[in-house]
Amino acid sequence: MAYTRKTYRFRNAIEREEYHSGRYGAPGEKRRKKENPTPEQMEKVNQRNREKMARRRLRKYFRKEDLFVTLTYAPEKRPADMEAAKEDFRRFVAKIKPSYRKLGTELRWIRNIERGTRNAWHIHLVVNRIPDADLTVASAWAHGTVDLRPCHTAGEFRKLAGYLTKTPKTESRLKESSYSSSRNMPLPEPEKREVTRWDTWEEGEVRVPKGFYLDKESYHEGINPVTGFRYREYTLLRVKEKEDRDAEGGHIHRHDPAGVRKRRGERDVHHADPAGRGRRPRAEGGGGD
Repeated sequence: MAYTRKTYRFRNAIEREEYHSGRYGAPGEKRRKKENPTPEQMEKVNQRNREKMARRRLRKYFRKEDLFVTLTYAPEKRPADMEAAKEDFRRFVAKIKPSYRKLGTELRWIRNIERGTRNAWHIHLVVNRIPDADLTVASAWAHGTVDLRPCHTAGEFRKLAGYLTKTPKTESRLKESSYSSSRNMPLPEPEKREVTRWDTWEEGEVRVPKGFYLDKESYHEGINPVTGFRYREYTLLRVKEKEDRDAEGGHIHRHDPAGVRKRRGERDVHHADPAGRGRRPRAEGGGGD
């Protein structure tokens, strides 16, 4: 009669994972036959986990005005291999750290080193912003050009996390990649509780607390191939974001989204299917708990 819900709370988002186990079933909820996950299924699970960790670190430790950076290589300065590219990045970080220390600020970063199928190299990177961070970053990279822009121009953090964790499995134009992040960004344990009312998990429908709305593209529902039970994941975003100050002391606002409807005057109800079919089909494979 219950299922488990894990909740991760951030400044402007709530992430939820809900899943059943052998202990917490539901009326009419049948367990699928347990399987040994295929390599393809495990790769999907691993990729989703990479994106989750990147997304949660972005939401906890970064703001929209922080920097999304692309470091490129001139053809004559391309690294010999991935280890050489990693060493270039380590030297780059060593050069910019002192500027952060002088201001009593920790440098935080998330990066993906990418080599394309035509042997072009570049590094996608997010760093927290300090005064003159653009000059600091640009002067520390001597291998090619530097492109800088605020994180919010690259899309909401969910999309940015997917972009930062690309692999040759998810992007056909990549030959190899290496994802990593600084070690000073620990994530807290989620809130965990057993939800005893099964009827609160209607397939494809999410009940949303006041002041939030469902990010429909974040909704994912499937069957865990290991446990054989159903699970789902989704994100709730704040309707009016808590204000982030930009470098000039102004504020960044988000327009209120449309399409929220009320149920019984108490809470918002969203259907997760962006195509408007009313229900979202179960996905094959995936994670769960």
